[in-house]
Amino acid sequence: MGKSERPAINQAGFLSHLCSPERKPLQVQRQLTMKLSRAPRPSLRPFVDVIWASDGETSPVPQIGWKELVLPTGATHIVFRLGDTPLRIYRDRDDILGQNVGTSLIGGARATPYIKDVSISAPSVGAVLRPGAIDVLADVSAIELAGRHTQLENLLPHSRLSSIIDQLRETSQICARLRIFEDFLSSRLPQVHAIHPLVAHALERFDARACVWDIVTETGFSQRHFTRTFTQWVGLAPKTYCRVRRFGRVLKQMDAILAPNLADLAAAEGYADQAHMTREFRALAGLTPAQYVTVSPAHRYHVPFGRL
Repeated sequence: MGKSERPAINQAGFLSHLCSPERKPLQVQRQLTMKLSRAPRPSLRPFVDVIWASDGETSPVPQIGWKELVLPTGATHIVFRLGDTPLRIYRDRDDILGQNVGTSLIGGARATPYIKDVSISAPSVGAVLRPGAIDVLADVSAIELAGRHTQLENLLPHSRLSSIIDQLRETSQICARLRIFEDFLSSRLPQVHAIHPLVAHALERFDARACVWDIVTETGFSQRHFTRTFTQWVGLAPKTYCRVRRFGRVLKQMDAILAPNLADLAAAEGYADQAHMTREFRALAGLTPAQYVTVSPAHRYHVPFGRL
């Protein structure tokens, strides 16, 4: 596949730092950033959930050492960082050096968090693909990209990649950058027919909270065939995908309620009890529900854990 990474997270170290009284809110450092996100043009909507652009402006003094825990969404993400600063990720909170993974990237579907440097923002453009829609970008299976960042130079022809980067850099207007990015994604549409019908059916039924076995029965395929096909197109096995989706629904409820009752929330989302939800939350996020509520991040999937 080429240059890619799969970071590990030291959860115990992260948790102790997250709850440190010295932790400072990340929003202060990022308060001058302008970001625009919206649905893509209609022709892209079956494949792309949202597109976004940021001007990368921050406070005058970079906050060296700022890190952020990025929680899993189960989706595949595309990002073009238009400055000279590559994305830097870390194995754990004690990793001082980190690893640069590039400026034009695809972040595969994952079921674990990762840590990134947010010291200095860069003008960026990106998209969140719908599950099963990796074909809109390149001829590659989602499982090959899952759980890591992969440089787009390993997936796209050099001429296509350099052309879109040059066009994005030629304008500083984020609305114009979004239109250019949509044109780039739309150029693949003649080669993309639809999401695999088996996968599309499963995704629709999972949204209705159907269980894996019910869907296998409905399709008439073997569980092995269903699991293999779904994983190839989505990047996560069906049960793992459902776990991440349920985790996302929990985050959404926590974001909407000032002081959520965790026991009620666990029951509403179908966990056996609050302890079950806590174990799942820790496995997927690297922290407990109570710790997440205490931190109360400004952005649902982006948890700041301060300055080193």
